[in-house]
Amino acid sequence: MTDDAVGLDDVVAAADRIRDHIHRTPVMTSAGLDRLSGASLFFKCENLQRTGVFKARGACNAVFGLPEEGIVNGVATHSSGNHAQALSYAARRREIEAIVVMPRDAPQCKKAAVIGYGGRIVECAPGNTSRERMLAQVVEESGAHVVHPYDDHRVIAGQGTCVLELLDQCVKLDAIIAPVGGGGLVSGACAVVAALSPEIAVYGAEPAQADDAHRSLRQGRIVRNENPGTIADGLRVNLMALTWRHVSRYVRDILLVEEAQIIRSMYLVWQRMKLVIEPSSAVPVAAVLAHRDRFRGKRVGIVLTGGNLDFDALPPSLPGGDG
Repeated sequence: MTDDAVGLDDVVAAADRIRDHIHRTPVMTSAGLDRLSGASLFFKCENLQRTGVFKARGACNAVFGLPEEGIVNGVATHSSGNHAQALSYAARRREIEAIVVMPRDAPQCKKAAVIGYGGRIVECAPGNTSRERMLAQVVEESGAHVVHPYDDHRVIAGQGTCVLELLDQCVKLDAIIAPVGGGGLVSGACAVVAALSPEIAVYGAEPAQADDAHRSLRQGRIVRNENPGTIADGLRVNLMALTWRHVSRYVRDILLVEEAQIIRSMYLVWQRMKLVIEPSSAVPVAAVLAHRDRFRGKRVGIVLTGGNLDFDALPPSLPGGDG
């Protein structure tokens, strides 16, 4: 990797820094989902992580890596909910303020969780440009230190600890699939896999209605979506310079899935594994089921990224739930 990209040493340092603040989450399997996919699937259950999402890893690495003079005015970010919760959690553990810019249409359950962790919410209009403009205003007024949800070395290194654990828990994987929003998790996966097991293929999975990473990979440059409409609210953001550097070099492919496939896969995991996952977590599951030929007979690691589900806004179940 280039000097300004995240490397294995960064991830290993992050693992040591955040050890006391996160869970080492389990890896689970499902004979039923193996039969449906034709592959051997290993689910890294970050839905059981602190704050209910893998983002606690990156947020804690960023917050606890800051020097004392860097936290005087607290930390700030923008997020549809999961990074907002994670940063609020990490800030509370370090006894500093967290200010989070959230779109007005973010799930109410995630807003409530941010407040529960002590974060202060500043609302903005939906859309990536609105988030970024409001965050700039918040930082100018507060002097808070920005912890970007994904375009941040410290955050990517923290997210990479998830895959570092996965490789320790599962031997001889052929592929790893993670959902792609801003690309922090898949970038961390690339840093780990490229150094330790370059024979493993890293895939991203993305909603067809939020396909900026898919189009970016094919066009060889960052392509943005302004306000994508997908049920996977955690994946409505775009790649940025740092995450694109990892994705463009190391990700084998970005696999697209439709909204109905996401919903069916979410219900399948609930039914077959008795695990509560949110729509974004179901995207890589849907990708394996939609691309059976690519993964048939393979050992595949899937990151179930989070379980922060808005039970008041559940989608209707769909026919053909067995994929």
